[in-house]
Amino acid sequence: MATLADSFLADLDELSDNDADIVEEDDVEAGNMEEDVDGDLADIEALNFDDLDTVSKLQKTQRYNDIMQKVEDALEKGSGVQDHGMVLEDDPEYQLIVNCNALSVDIENEIVIIHSFIRDKYRLKFLELESLVHHPIDYARVVKKIGNEMDLTLVDMEGLLPAAIRMVISVTASTTSGKPLPEEVLQKTIEACDRALALDSAKKQVLDFVETRMGYIAPNLSAVAGSAVAAKLMGTAGGLTALAKMPACNVQLLGAKKKNLAGFSTATSQFRVGYIEQTEVFQSTPPSLRMRAGRLLAGKSTIAARVDSTRGDPSGNTGRVLREEICKKIEKWQEPPPAKQPKPLPVPDSEPKKKRGGRRLRKMKERYAITDMRKLANRMQFGVPEESSLGDGLGEGYGMLGQAGNGKLRVSIGQSKLAAKVAKKFKEKRYGSSGGATSGLTSSLAFTPVQGIELSNPQAHAHQLGSGTQSTYFSENGTFSKIKRT
Repeated sequence: MATLADSFLADLDELSDNDADIVEEDDVEAGNMEEDVDGDLADIEALNFDDLDTVSKLQKTQRYNDIMQKVEDALEKGSGVQDHGMVLEDDPEYQLIVNCNALSVDIENEIVIIHSFIRDKYRLKFLELESLVHHPIDYARVVKKIGNEMDLTLVDMEGLLPAAIRMVISVTASTTSGKPLPEEVLQKTIEACDRALALDSAKKQVLDFVETRMGYIAPNLSAVAGSAVAAKLMGTAGGLTALAKMPACNVQLLGAKKKNLAGFSTATSQFRVGYIEQTEVFQSTPPSLRMRAGRLLAGKSTIAARVDSTRGDPSGNTGRVLREEICKKIEKWQEPPPAKQPKPLPVPDSEPKKKRGGRRLRKMKERYAITDMRKLANRMQFGVPEESSLGDGLGEGYGMLGQAGNGKLRVSIGQSKLAAKVAKKFKEKRYGSSGGATSGLTSSLAFTPVQGIELSNPQAHAHQLGSGTQSTYFSENGTFSKIKRT
């Protein structure tokens, strides 16, 4: 029977065997990876970047030659499609247009590759040129024009580039550290330039063919942007379906070139605008509104492309409606703002006010009026801290109450007008006069039923009777009154 120590040793032996197997597998995989890397390096070394045919292969493909031959035949023959309002997917000419759109994308990629080849070769001669001329076709034209010439004042580049860029190139070439290229390298560079220009010419021919068929392929997009711009948008995007899937912000940038102003002002330059700027609507728009018009055109063109991709409206009415909307919006933008009208005074109220006045309202106002104590509590003296109910500014503040410093709240007590008027009325009613003095009309003669006329002193009688209830019910001189029945 195996002990516990024997079982542990057996487990350790199994683990060591498994580790050895894993190490062997890793070594095999590492060897395979090294072989793959060596194979890839061999393939890269086999490529000769000095040979243009190794880098650029599109023009020698059968697909390129077949499509270009069909395009040339179609352009010579003219439009062979009848205007039946719809292009079928199995129509050979429709398939040719789809192939042309795909070929235009391949041509663009091939031009970029050739441009990189030209830059690598011509960098020894004029290193700064690639930072001054960004567009591949313009760069190829300038390189072909300059060649191996060191003095650029002898080279006529008029018509190739703007005057400002030509001046900067001339100044930069006078201070460059480049040297003339060998004859073999120069020949390969010029050949690459010719090939890039030939590809650009083939792309224009493809776009011209697509432009003639845009009325059948994308009638709505052609109505919005024009046939030429619509063909360029489709060719750059890679077809109508690819253009329909693209957002409007990217459609606006299709065909945009990277501009180099060489330190000049950017006030009159249009950035972030591609083929959209070639439309008739964009060119007829004032410069201050062209950026807004470009965004509007890109959005409407995207809508029209999506309608065309689903064959929603083969007649093109949707595109014409969208173009009318664009024109109306641009006209609306150009309208002057409405003149500021003078604001008239409000019409006076001819109806009588509903709030009533009079003695009752005055009494109510006086009853709810703010008191002198509250007025002092709401007022604060400058530079003197107010007292509060809880002290240290806590609780309700007293304002200017008790500012004398004795800790007491002193308020001058004044009798209200209503209370004074009521007291005056009560006094007159009780004593018969306002001042308490004897009136001149008061008589000391009194008519009694027993003695007739009796002479008496009213003040002495009033002093004798006293005041309050002692003069009436509980008086010692009081008698019962007897009322005779009639």
